[in-house]
Amino acid sequence: MSSGNNNSAQNKLILAPMEGLADFHVRQALTDIGGYDWCVTEFVRVSGSLLPPKTFYRWCPELLNGSRTRAGTPVHVQLLGSEPECMGDNAARAAELGAPAIDLNFGCPAKTVNRHRGGAVLLDEPMLVHDIIAAVRRSVPPHIPVSAKMRLGNCDGALSCENALAIEAAGASWLTVHGRTKVQGYKPPAFWDQIALLREPLSIPVVANGEIWNAGDAQRCRAESNCDWLMLGRGAVSDPFLAQRILGRSDARWADVRLCLLRFIEDCVVISEDLHVTGRLKQWLNYLRRDWPEAQQLYDVAKRCRASADIVALINQSAACTDGAA
Repeated sequence: MSSGNNNSAQNKLILAPMEGLADFHVRQALTDIGGYDWCVTEFVRVSGSLLPPKTFYRWCPELLNGSRTRAGTPVHVQLLGSEPECMGDNAARAAELGAPAIDLNFGCPAKTVNRHRGGAVLLDEPMLVHDIIAAVRRSVPPHIPVSAKMRLGNCDGALSCENALAIEAAGASWLTVHGRTKVQGYKPPAFWDQIALLREPLSIPVVANGEIWNAGDAQRCRAESNCDWLMLGRGAVSDPFLAQRILGRSDARWADVRLCLLRFIEDCVVISEDLHVTGRLKQWLNYLRRDWPEAQQLYDVAKRCRASADIVALINQSAACTDGAA
Protein backbone atom coordinates (compact mmCIF):
# COMPACT_ATOMS: atom_id res chain seq x y z
CA MET A 1 0.00 0.00 0.00
CA SER A 2 1.26 3.47 -0.81
CA SER A 3 1.95 5.86 2.02
CA GLY A 4 -0.04 8.98 2.77
CA ASN A 5 -3.12 9.96 4.64
CA ASN A 6 -5.91 10.10 2.12
CA ASN A 7 -6.49 6.75 0.44
CA SER A 8 -8.14 3.67 1.82
CA ALA A 9 -5.89 0.72 2.55
CA GLN A 10 -7.92 -1.19 -0.02
CA ASN A 11 -6.71 -0.88 -3.61
CA LYS A 12 -9.50 -0.18 -6.08
CA LEU A 13 -9.80 -0.55 -9.84
CA ILE A 14 -12.35 1.51 -11.74
CA LEU A 15 -13.38 1.31 -15.39
CA ALA A 16 -13.11 4.74 -17.01
CA PRO A 17 -15.95 6.69 -18.67
CA MET A 18 -14.57 6.61 -22.23
CA GLU A 19 -16.78 8.66 -24.53
CA GLY A 20 -17.75 6.76 -27.66
CA LEU A 21 -16.07 3.59 -26.45
CA ALA A 22 -17.08 2.34 -23.00
CA ASP A 23 -20.81 2.12 -23.61
CA PHE A 24 -23.27 -0.29 -22.04
CA HIS A 25 -22.08 -3.26 -24.13
CA VAL A 26 -18.38 -2.72 -23.44
CA ARG A 27 -19.04 -2.15 -19.72
CA GLN A 28 -20.97 -5.40 -19.67
CA ALA A 29 -18.26 -7.34 -21.48
CA LEU A 30 -15.39 -6.06 -19.34
CA THR A 31 -17.17 -6.40 -16.00
CA ASP A 32 -18.22 -9.94 -16.95
CA ILE A 33 -14.49 -10.71 -16.86
CA GLY A 34 -14.28 -8.98 -13.50
CA GLY A 35 -11.81 -7.13 -11.33
CA TYR A 36 -13.56 -3.74 -11.19
CA ASP A 37 -14.95 -2.11 -8.06
CA TRP A 38 -17.21 0.09 -10.16
CA CYS A 39 -17.47 1.68 -13.59
CA VAL A 40 -18.56 5.12 -14.78
CA THR A 41 -20.85 5.91 -17.71
CA GLU A 42 -19.99 8.04 -20.69
CA PHE A 43 -20.92 11.62 -19.82
CA VAL A 44 -24.54 12.73 -19.89
CA ARG A 45 -24.52 16.25 -21.35
CA VAL A 46 -26.44 18.76 -19.26
CA SER A 47 -27.28 22.03 -20.97
CA GLY A 48 -29.95 24.29 -19.52
CA SER A 49 -32.77 21.83 -18.91
CA LEU A 50 -33.85 18.93 -16.73
CA LEU A 51 -33.31 15.82 -18.80
CA PRO A 52 -36.10 13.23 -19.07
CA PRO A 53 -35.60 9.76 -17.57
CA LYS A 54 -35.26 8.24 -21.06
CA THR A 55 -32.00 10.18 -21.56
CA PHE A 56 -30.48 8.68 -18.43
CA TYR A 57 -31.69 5.21 -19.42
CA ARG A 58 -30.11 5.65 -22.85
CA TRP A 59 -26.67 6.39 -21.40
CA CYS A 60 -27.05 4.09 -18.42
CA PRO A 61 -29.39 1.16 -19.15
CA GLU A 62 -28.06 -0.40 -15.96
CA LEU A 63 -30.37 1.94 -14.03
CA LEU A 64 -33.10 -0.52 -14.95
CA ASN A 65 -31.12 -3.30 -13.27
CA GLY A 66 -30.32 -1.75 -9.90
CA SER A 67 -27.51 0.33 -11.45
CA ARG A 68 -25.36 -2.75 -11.88
CA THR A 69 -23.94 -4.57 -14.84
CA ARG A 70 -24.90 -8.14 -15.60
CA ALA A 71 -22.00 -9.27 -13.39
CA GLY A 72 -23.18 -7.07 -10.51
CA THR A 73 -20.61 -4.26 -10.84
CA PRO A 74 -22.00 -0.86 -9.72
CA VAL A 75 -22.35 1.81 -12.42
CA HIS A 76 -21.93 5.48 -11.52
CA VAL A 77 -23.56 8.16 -13.68
CA GLN A 78 -21.32 10.91 -15.03
CA LEU A 79 -22.66 14.38 -15.81
CA LEU A 80 -21.00 17.12 -17.87
CA GLY A 81 -22.09 20.76 -17.82
CA SER A 82 -21.30 24.24 -16.55
CA GLU A 83 -24.49 25.49 -14.86
CA PRO A 84 -24.47 24.63 -11.14
CA GLU A 85 -28.22 24.73 -10.53
CA CYS A 86 -29.05 22.73 -13.65
CA MET A 87 -26.33 20.20 -12.85
CA GLY A 88 -27.79 19.84 -9.37
CA ASP A 89 -31.30 19.25 -10.71
CA ASN A 90 -30.09 16.58 -13.13
CA ALA A 91 -27.97 14.91 -10.48
CA ALA A 92 -31.06 14.71 -8.28
CA ARG A 93 -32.96 13.08 -11.11
CA ALA A 94 -30.20 10.54 -11.71
CA ALA A 95 -30.26 9.73 -8.01
CA GLU A 96 -34.03 9.31 -8.07
CA LEU A 97 -33.63 6.87 -10.96
CA GLY A 98 -31.23 4.79 -8.87
CA ALA A 99 -27.71 6.05 -9.61
CA PRO A 100 -25.50 4.87 -6.71
CA ALA A 101 -23.07 7.77 -7.21
CA ILE A 102 -22.68 10.89 -9.36
CA ASP A 103 -19.42 11.70 -11.13
CA LEU A 104 -18.72 15.13 -12.64
CA ASN A 105 -16.65 15.59 -15.79
CA PHE A 106 -13.95 18.28 -15.76
CA GLY A 107 -11.59 16.38 -18.01
CA CYS A 108 -13.07 15.90 -21.48
CA PRO A 109 -10.62 17.35 -24.07
CA ALA A 110 -13.00 17.22 -27.07
CA LYS A 111 -13.11 20.52 -28.95
CA THR A 112 -16.87 20.41 -29.49
CA VAL A 113 -17.44 19.90 -25.76
CA ASN A 114 -14.92 22.57 -24.74
CA ARG A 115 -16.37 25.05 -27.22
CA HIS A 116 -19.69 24.80 -25.39
CA ARG A 117 -18.05 25.34 -22.01
CA GLY A 118 -17.81 21.77 -20.87
CA GLY A 119 -15.08 19.40 -19.74
CA ALA A 120 -11.45 20.45 -19.28
CA VAL A 121 -11.91 24.16 -20.12
CA LEU A 122 -13.73 24.58 -16.81
CA LEU A 123 -10.41 23.99 -15.06
CA ASP A 124 -9.59 27.60 -15.91
CA GLU A 125 -12.36 28.54 -13.42
CA PRO A 126 -11.76 26.76 -10.10
CA MET A 127 -14.57 28.67 -8.38
CA LEU A 128 -17.06 27.47 -10.98
CA VAL A 129 -15.77 23.92 -10.55
CA HIS A 130 -16.39 24.33 -6.82
CA ASP A 131 -19.88 25.73 -7.33
CA ILE A 132 -20.93 22.91 -9.66
CA ILE A 133 -19.83 20.23 -7.22
CA ALA A 134 -21.36 22.06 -4.26
CA ALA A 135 -24.70 22.38 -6.09
CA VAL A 136 -24.72 18.68 -6.92
CA ARG A 137 -23.72 17.74 -3.39
CA ARG A 138 -26.66 19.77 -2.01
CA SER A 139 -29.08 18.23 -4.49
CA VAL A 140 -28.52 14.53 -3.91
CA PRO A 141 -29.13 12.51 -0.74
CA PRO A 142 -26.21 12.43 1.71
CA HIS A 143 -25.63 8.70 1.23
CA ILE A 144 -24.94 9.11 -2.50
CA PRO A 145 -21.28 9.97 -3.18
CA VAL A 146 -20.38 12.82 -5.50
CA SER A 147 -17.01 12.54 -7.23
CA ALA A 148 -15.13 14.48 -9.89
CA LYS A 149 -12.73 13.67 -12.73
CA MET A 150 -10.23 16.27 -13.92
CA ARG A 151 -7.07 16.60 -15.95
CA LEU A 152 -3.96 18.35 -14.69
CA GLY A 153 -5.32 21.48 -16.34
CA ASN A 154 -6.59 23.03 -19.54
CA CYS A 155 -3.62 24.61 -21.32
CA ASP A 156 -1.21 24.02 -18.42
CA GLY A 157 -1.19 22.80 -14.83
CA ALA A 158 -0.94 26.18 -13.12
CA LEU A 159 -4.36 25.82 -11.46
CA SER A 160 -4.24 22.08 -10.80
CA CYS A 161 -3.83 22.33 -7.03
CA GLU A 162 -6.41 25.10 -6.78
CA ASN A 163 -8.92 22.95 -8.66
CA ALA A 164 -8.20 19.89 -6.53
CA LEU A 165 -8.66 21.84 -3.30
CA ALA A 166 -11.86 23.41 -4.65
CA ILE A 167 -13.22 19.98 -5.50
CA GLU A 168 -12.53 18.71 -1.99
CA ALA A 169 -13.94 21.85 -0.35
CA ALA A 170 -17.16 21.52 -2.35
CA GLY A 171 -17.84 18.12 -0.81
CA ALA A 172 -16.55 15.57 -3.31
CA SER A 173 -16.02 12.10 -1.89
CA TRP A 174 -13.03 11.37 -4.12
CA LEU A 175 -11.18 12.85 -7.09
CA THR A 176 -9.93 11.13 -10.24
CA VAL A 177 -6.99 12.80 -12.00
CA HIS A 178 -5.93 12.07 -15.55
CA GLY A 179 -2.22 12.78 -15.61
CA ARG A 180 -2.18 15.15 -18.59
CA THR A 181 -3.56 18.58 -19.50
CA LYS A 182 -6.19 19.04 -22.17
CA VAL A 183 -3.53 20.33 -24.57
CA GLN A 184 -1.45 17.18 -24.02
CA GLY A 185 -4.44 15.09 -25.07
CA TYR A 186 -3.58 11.39 -25.03
CA LYS A 187 0.07 11.69 -26.06
CA PRO A 188 2.40 9.69 -23.79
CA PRO A 189 3.52 9.97 -21.11
CA ALA A 190 0.97 10.53 -18.38
CA PHE A 191 2.57 12.50 -15.56
CA TRP A 192 1.81 10.29 -12.58
CA ASP A 193 4.24 12.25 -10.41
CA GLN A 194 2.09 15.36 -10.91
CA ILE A 195 -0.89 13.44 -9.52
CA ALA A 196 1.17 12.77 -6.39
CA LEU A 197 1.63 16.52 -5.89
CA LEU A 198 -2.15 17.03 -6.02
CA ARG A 199 -2.77 14.14 -3.68
CA GLU A 200 -0.49 15.46 -0.94
CA PRO A 201 -2.70 18.29 0.42
CA LEU A 202 -6.01 16.41 0.07
CA SER A 203 -7.81 14.32 2.65
CA ILE A 204 -10.15 12.61 0.15
CA PRO A 205 -9.06 9.59 -1.92
CA VAL A 206 -7.40 10.30 -5.26
CA VAL A 207 -7.69 7.99 -8.27
CA ALA A 208 -4.81 7.95 -10.77
CA ASN A 209 -5.64 7.63 -14.47
CA GLY A 210 -3.69 7.58 -17.71
CA GLU A 211 -1.33 5.27 -19.67
CA ILE A 212 -1.98 2.11 -17.64
CA TRP A 213 -1.63 -0.59 -20.28
CA ASN A 214 -0.37 -3.55 -18.25
CA ALA A 215 0.24 -4.77 -14.71
CA GLY A 216 3.72 -3.23 -14.67
CA ASP A 217 2.29 0.17 -15.57
CA ALA A 218 -0.22 -0.18 -12.73
CA GLN A 219 2.56 -0.90 -10.25
CA ARG A 220 4.62 2.07 -11.45
CA CYS A 221 1.59 4.34 -11.47
CA ARG A 222 0.78 3.49 -7.87
CA ALA A 223 4.38 4.16 -6.87
CA GLU A 224 4.74 7.46 -8.75
CA SER A 225 1.26 8.86 -8.06
CA ASN A 226 1.15 7.64 -4.46
CA CYS A 227 -2.42 6.52 -5.15
CA ASP A 228 -3.90 3.15 -4.29
CA TRP A 229 -6.97 3.66 -6.49
CA LEU A 230 -6.52 3.36 -10.27
CA MET A 231 -8.86 4.06 -13.19
CA LEU A 232 -8.30 1.96 -16.30
CA GLY A 233 -9.20 3.40 -19.70
CA ARG A 234 -7.94 2.41 -23.15
CA GLY A 235 -5.68 -0.25 -21.64
CA ALA A 236 -8.77 -2.12 -20.46
CA VAL A 237 -10.06 -2.26 -24.03
CA SER A 238 -6.68 -3.25 -25.50
CA ASP A 239 -6.50 -6.10 -22.99
CA PRO A 240 -9.95 -7.05 -21.64
CA PHE A 241 -8.24 -9.02 -18.87
CA LEU A 242 -6.13 -6.11 -17.64
CA ALA A 243 -7.95 -5.65 -14.32
CA GLN A 244 -7.58 -9.33 -13.52
CA ARG A 245 -3.90 -9.28 -14.50
CA ILE A 246 -3.28 -6.35 -12.15
CA LEU A 247 -4.93 -8.39 -9.41
CA GLY A 248 -2.72 -11.37 -10.29
CA ARG A 249 -5.69 -13.52 -11.24
CA SER A 250 -5.30 -14.02 -14.98
CA ASP A 251 -3.01 -15.50 -17.60
CA ALA A 252 -5.61 -15.09 -20.35
CA ARG A 253 -4.69 -15.82 -23.95
CA TRP A 254 -6.18 -15.02 -27.34
CA ALA A 255 -8.73 -17.84 -27.01
CA ASP A 256 -10.15 -16.03 -23.97
CA VAL A 257 -10.23 -12.68 -25.79
CA ARG A 258 -11.95 -14.36 -28.73
CA LEU A 259 -14.73 -15.67 -26.49
CA CYS A 260 -15.13 -12.21 -24.99
CA LEU A 261 -15.54 -10.73 -28.48
CA LEU A 262 -18.08 -13.34 -29.51
CA ARG A 263 -20.21 -12.73 -26.43
CA PHE A 264 -19.96 -8.97 -27.03
CA ILE A 265 -21.30 -9.50 -30.58
CA GLU A 266 -24.08 -11.72 -29.30
CA ASP A 267 -25.15 -9.05 -26.81
CA CYS A 268 -24.95 -6.22 -29.35
CA VAL A 269 -26.99 -7.80 -32.14
CA VAL A 270 -29.99 -8.19 -29.82
CA ILE A 271 -30.65 -4.43 -29.67
CA SER A 272 -28.39 -2.77 -32.28
CA GLU A 273 -28.40 -2.36 -36.04
CA ASP A 274 -25.90 -4.66 -37.73
CA LEU A 275 -23.93 -1.79 -39.25
CA HIS A 276 -23.49 -0.32 -35.76
CA VAL A 277 -22.32 -3.69 -34.42
CA THR A 278 -19.83 -4.01 -37.27
CA GLY A 279 -18.43 -0.56 -36.53
CA ARG A 280 -18.06 -1.32 -32.83
CA LEU A 281 -16.27 -4.59 -33.59
CA LYS A 282 -13.79 -2.85 -35.86
CA GLN A 283 -13.24 -0.22 -33.18
CA TRP A 284 -12.48 -2.86 -30.55
CA LEU A 285 -10.22 -4.86 -32.87
CA ASN A 286 -8.33 -1.65 -33.56
CA TYR A 287 -7.58 -1.31 -29.84
CA LEU A 288 -6.79 -5.01 -29.42
CA ARG A 289 -4.04 -4.73 -32.06
CA ARG A 290 -1.81 -3.09 -29.47
CA ASP A 291 -1.48 -6.29 -27.43
CA TRP A 292 -2.60 -9.13 -29.67
CA PRO A 293 -0.98 -10.12 -33.03
CA GLU A 294 -4.10 -12.18 -33.74
CA ALA A 295 -6.19 -9.01 -33.56
CA GLN A 296 -3.91 -7.29 -36.07
CA GLN A 297 -4.44 -10.12 -38.53
CA LEU A 298 -8.20 -9.99 -37.97
CA TYR A 299 -8.36 -6.22 -38.28
CA ASP A 300 -6.52 -6.20 -41.60
CA VAL A 301 -9.34 -8.26 -43.12
CA ALA A 302 -12.29 -7.18 -40.95
CA LYS A 303 -11.90 -3.48 -41.75
CA ARG A 304 -13.34 -4.26 -45.20
CA CYS A 305 -16.32 -6.21 -43.84
CA ARG A 306 -19.80 -4.71 -43.81
CA ALA A 307 -21.65 -7.40 -41.83
CA SER A 308 -21.02 -8.60 -38.31
CA ALA A 309 -21.56 -12.21 -39.40
CA ASP A 310 -18.51 -11.91 -41.65
CA ILE A 311 -16.40 -10.74 -38.73
CA VAL A 312 -17.72 -13.57 -36.56
CA ALA A 313 -16.59 -16.00 -39.25
CA LEU A 314 -13.13 -14.42 -39.23
CA ILE A 315 -12.92 -14.66 -35.43
CA ASN A 316 -13.88 -18.34 -35.56
CA GLN A 317 -11.37 -18.88 -38.33
CA SER A 318 -8.66 -17.29 -36.21
CA ALA A 319 -9.50 -19.75 -33.45
CA ALA A 320 -9.11 -22.67 -35.82
CA CYS A 321 -5.75 -21.34 -36.99
CA THR A 322 -4.56 -20.83 -33.43
CA ASP A 323 -5.68 -24.29 -32.41
CA GLY A 324 -3.94 -25.75 -35.44
CA ALA A 325 -0.71 -23.93 -34.59
CA ALA A 326 -0.89 -25.24 -31.05
